[in-house]
Amino acid sequence: MKDLFNKMKGGKHCPPRAPLTEIFWSTLGGCLGIAAIYLIGHIQGLPLENNLFLVGSFGASAVLLYGIPLSPFAQPRNLLGGHLISAIIGVAFYLLFSEQIVLAASFAVGVSIGAMHFTRTLHPPGGATALIAVVGGDTVHQLGFLYILTPIGLGALIMLFVALVVNNLAKGRHYPEYWW
Repeated sequence: MKDLFNKMKGGKHCPPRAPLTEIFWSTLGGCLGIAAIYLIGHIQGLPLENNLFLVGSFGASAVLLYGIPLSPFAQPRNLLGGHLISAIIGVAFYLLFSEQIVLAASFAVGVSIGAMHFTRTLHPPGGATALIAVVGGDTVHQLGFLYILTPIGLGALIMLFVALVVNNLAKGRHYPEYWW
């Protein structure tokens, strides 16, 4: 037990702050990425509260894509695969266990993690994508498996496009490290 608590002490120091140019490009990417996915719903005439393209997990994807674009979790394979696999699993578990939301939510997130590991598409926001498929309310539930294509698939593609542009405009930055 003592060894368990010793592991929790950490021991390293907080890394230094990113350079101001990195902070600028990360901020710009996050603003543009979220604005771009919002605009898709807006063009469709959806009021803000019904704009399903503003899925919470896309906020976390924005941190990865624009804040740490060289992270393995931010690569296109991980972004697209992680969100799509998790959306499929989330919708499936909601349909299987809609009367037992705790079971549906638990299995959706847990199985998504396992599936992303297995397929080498681990993207941490994918867990939220699976959870949203279960607890996202009637608007999400009415989409059924369409949730996978839109808002998730289309939204992830839009964020990927913005990441390709913003991260390659900046001197000293590049994206992606790999595609597949």
